[in-house]
Amino acid sequence: MTAKAPYRVPTMQEIAAIEPNGYNVISTFAGGGGSSLGYRMAGYRVLWANEFIESARETYSANKANYTTVDGRDIREVTATEILETVGINKGDLDILDGSPPCASFSTAGKRHKGWGKVKRYSDGSQRTDDLFFEYARLVEGLRPKVFVAENVSGLVKGSAKGYFLEILDDLKSKGYRVSAKLLDAQWLGVPQARQRLIFVGVRNDLGLPPVHPKPSSHRYSIRDAFIGLEEQEIDHITSISKYAIGRYWDELKGPGYQQHPKRFNLIKPDYDKPCPTILATGGNVGAAGVTHPKEKRKFTIAELKRICSFPDDYKPLGNYTQQWERMGRAVPPMMMRSIAQSVRTEILDKIK
Repeated sequence: MTAKAPYRVPTMQEIAAIEPNGYNVISTFAGGGGSSLGYRMAGYRVLWANEFIESARETYSANKANYTTVDGRDIREVTATEILETVGINKGDLDILDGSPPCASFSTAGKRHKGWGKVKRYSDGSQRTDDLFFEYARLVEGLRPKVFVAENVSGLVKGSAKGYFLEILDDLKSKGYRVSAKLLDAQWLGVPQARQRLIFVGVRNDLGLPPVHPKPSSHRYSIRDAFIGLEEQEIDHITSISKYAIGRYWDELKGPGYQQHPKRFNLIKPDYDKPCPTILATGGNVGAAGVTHPKEKRKFTIAELKRICSFPDDYKPLGNYTQQWERMGRAVPPMMMRSIAQSVRTEILDKIK
């Protein structure tokens, strides 16, 4: 049996130097650039990206390729014609339309259906989010990409959200695509984090090929694997939880290995020798429960979080600690998206050249 390779994410400089594979991407709901980094790691060129939330857009811009155009408008104001004119390609020639419509309305936490149809607080702004997948579908129809890849939370196929899922699936198929949606877990796609996400892949009907998803790896990376070499770097500020109530609850978690507090169920001390539990966007709120460091009474540093979320060490999330955490907590892990992008290339795009 072949030993697994050491865990390593390429640097931003190494990503910039990757030979282009000849395929182009347009990214919607681009956040801080997690998906885009994954495509770039796989050799794609991300020509255009849209992100409505200002702080996320600023982080995206600080880490983008110099040829990428960033649009900050509400997606409802963006037309396919404008995008095509900006990037200089014709309808039907785009290789991949990527998108991760905000998913708070479909989260498995709380009474999610009560927020449907309403404008609510989202990140640093306010926006209705449950209809944004249909805006993405509108752009699929207008751009006619060869392939589209869309991401959402696992909660979209659970409980009362299933009706939304089926409606979204029917809408995407009605645009002229063969569509497959599958729950993928980042821990089996090169990321030291257990993170389930629903991945839609659509292939234009006239291309005559089925949609594909990447096959899971035979191994996983642990938190310990991810942190190798961090002691050699300058570690950013340590965020202790000692003065908060969760610090007292943390003291009740005894011994090594994974532990979840019986009364504060979202307070988790992870196992150092296994993938990290899901990093939530709200985990950077220091006084709130969430995943903590496996051995020390504190939250992860940003340097550690980059490793867990598979971002390059020299990736630059902007803002304060909480905002930087949110950028990576909301993102599709780049190494996960690299696996998806590689499978789309080899099993679809390379076969239609």
